[in-house]
Amino acid sequence: MGASSLSSPSAPSFFFYFTPHSLLSLPFCLSFLLCLLQPSSRSAFADQEADRIALLPGQPAVNFSQYSGYVTVNRQAGRALFYWFQEAPAGRAAAAPLVLWLNGGPGCSSVGYGASEELGAFRIRPDGKTLFLNKYAWNKVANVLFLESPAGVGFSYSNRTSDLYTAGDNRTAWDAYTFLVNWFERFPQYKYRDFYITGESYAGHYVPQLSQIVYQQNKGVEKPIINLKGFLVGNGVTDDYHDYVGTFEYWWTHGLISDETYHNLQVVCDFDSSEHPSEACVNWLNIAYVEQGNIDAYSIYTRPCNDTTTLKRNLRGRYSRILLQQKRQFVCSKQSRASESHHLIKYITNSQPWMTRGYDPCTEKYSRMYYNHPDVQKALHANLTGIPYRWDTCSDIVGTYWADSPRSMLPIYRELIAAGLRVWVFSGDTDSVVPLTATRYSLDALNLSTLISWYPWYDNENVGGWSQVYKGLTYVTVLGAGHEVPLHRPRQALILFMHFLHNNPMPSLNQSAI
Repeated sequence: MGASSLSSPSAPSFFFYFTPHSLLSLPFCLSFLLCLLQPSSRSAFADQEADRIALLPGQPAVNFSQYSGYVTVNRQAGRALFYWFQEAPAGRAAAAPLVLWLNGGPGCSSVGYGASEELGAFRIRPDGKTLFLNKYAWNKVANVLFLESPAGVGFSYSNRTSDLYTAGDNRTAWDAYTFLVNWFERFPQYKYRDFYITGESYAGHYVPQLSQIVYQQNKGVEKPIINLKGFLVGNGVTDDYHDYVGTFEYWWTHGLISDETYHNLQVVCDFDSSEHPSEACVNWLNIAYVEQGNIDAYSIYTRPCNDTTTLKRNLRGRYSRILLQQKRQFVCSKQSRASESHHLIKYITNSQPWMTRGYDPCTEKYSRMYYNHPDVQKALHANLTGIPYRWDTCSDIVGTYWADSPRSMLPIYRELIAAGLRVWVFSGDTDSVVPLTATRYSLDALNLSTLISWYPWYDNENVGGWSQVYKGLTYVTVLGAGHEVPLHRPRQALILFMHFLHNNPMPSLNQSAI
């Protein structure tokens, strides 16, 4: 494998061997195979049925099947990953593609974010006990698989405590691949189905890295079980250098920091690497945080939640690559700032209702309430081993002690674009953590030729954002959306997703969006 490839443990392999004598007796051979495979198939479907969710507490009636449970990825360590699978509606599931969704952090839950406040079938009410249907859920058009990864995130666990302190890109990618191999054995009806890998934020690493492993493991296989067709990344951490340049530029051009701070960040921060930031860079980053004030950095024009616990999570939990390595040095100061500023946030929330923009900023709080109910965990077949910590939207341990993180995903992009995989990237344009400026600089560095120049795309007669189609990659922005595009602009996110699945350019004026 090339220099950008992830180092490989022993990859799972499955073979059948036949002798010349057995081939002489084809009827015997077929009978033998039927006897061999039928118990295995029965076992797979029995395991699948054991994971079926009958009814979640507070759940409305639905017309689709859903499953959840654990898939072991390392027996020696006792490492198992938790998944939640929401099929497309009855009558569509058999033909619809299979889509894996990953949230980033690193250390954040795809159940807490993707499934519960973005693209999943349900949203959680403020009471933390009941659910309501998401009108724009992605499982309306695809079979969607949510994975909590790596071990230590959400309900996923390891019996080896050190795993929580040594997680990194490489092991996360290979564990996710092992999960897929084993998951397809449990759900054999999805073997060979068109398959896509999607995600956001630090999944800007997870998604291309896992896609690369699947692609490389599929080489030479005429009919691969994991039939990868492409990947989709939203507001994704991509390349250290361009993430730095683009983020600082976004802060300044959107009036979040002073001229002096912008100038000094450019001078004292090493854009080529965030592994060992200088003291001067960390100091100016702290100044930048103070200057930005008590906004929601993930959606700069919407009010933050007035719950201090949720505010801390916003500041600490979903780190982009460019901030991750500074975390240990000033996390305490941010905790203090979050606590001291509670009265200011309450003022903003109460006095500026125009900032609400029609979404609830406290969804993380509702997730914590809901997924820690014992009856919810029982219905999900979760926490069967008695995990010694409460379920949370993000793991501070996993995120803080992240071990390895390559500086750039661009070499993987080049490899997979050259391989002919479908590659789409999108940005919510009000996110200041992994902003569209950072993504645009990264994509520009790929030096791809343009097939369709920058243009506004429409949802009916309303601008939904902008798009540019390159040779091998499509880029889309979503107007007014923050870091979690399906949370802020659910209809527009579904339009984007549907066009990605069909590989159609985003709709122009007078074209049908859905």
